[in-house]
Amino acid sequence: MSGIDSHGEKILSLSNLTMSYGGDSVLVGIDLEVYKGQIIGYIGPNGAGKSTTVKIMLGLVDGYHGKVEIFGEDIASGDHTYKRKIGYVPENADVYDNLTASEYLTFTGELYGLERERAERKAARLMDKFEMSDVLHAKISSFSKGMRQKVLIISSLLHDPDLLFLDEPLSGLDANSVMIIKEVLAQLAAEGKTIFYSSHIMDVVEKISNRIVLLADGKIVADGSFEELKAKNKEGTLEEIFNQLTGFNEHKEIAESFVSIVKEGARNE
Repeated sequence: MSGIDSHGEKILSLSNLTMSYGGDSVLVGIDLEVYKGQIIGYIGPNGAGKSTTVKIMLGLVDGYHGKVEIFGEDIASGDHTYKRKIGYVPENADVYDNLTASEYLTFTGELYGLERERAERKAARLMDKFEMSDVLHAKISSFSKGMRQKVLIISSLLHDPDLLFLDEPLSGLDANSVMIIKEVLAQLAAEGKTIFYSSHIMDVVEKISNRIVLLADGKIVADGSFEELKAKNKEGTLEEIFNQLTGFNEHKEIAESFVSIVKEGARNE
């Protein structure tokens, strides 16, 4: 793994991680070491095992084989205190719609061990940075997708975690908010926070990650900086490298066929 700084503090380690559902292998012997301050772009096709890996690390899924260490502790030990130092934005989150943003964020902060007043005050200040002070005490049920996403991002960062798992975190956000979040992530990494970033938006992954891990069929098929991946593969963009390594190269043919069907319908009008 040349080019990746492996001299810092090890935050996360997966050793021969294997997981099956109903006899079908989802993860096949994943080995991965992640170090302090890295932004990992964790990518792969649907069904590759990305979400399963993350849920195992979060302690949300059991029944795996292999070893998972976070902050130097084996998560199978039953000591869940490591979770207080983790933030998580899931791709599809259930938010308590009947709570106001302030209530939800204060509640989340308290779950992570913050005192109520501190969580409430911090939540209000972070909402203000997203220009959402006017809806701080409005019910989340009235929020747009982008507004909900901002609340989820704030809830994942409220307790100042050392390790952050983000699954499609920019979903539904406007261009200005995307710029803010990308800069926030860069500054957090510079402060020594470690970020696990999973997305299908390849150009964003390419820009923000200092290390990219590509999963296909439950196995790691590429691991390195974007420059390293580009040097090893003939394609230029991360999307093209992704398609090359996962064997998906029919997108042009499928698009042409799709458009021909659309045009055929128009002619019959």
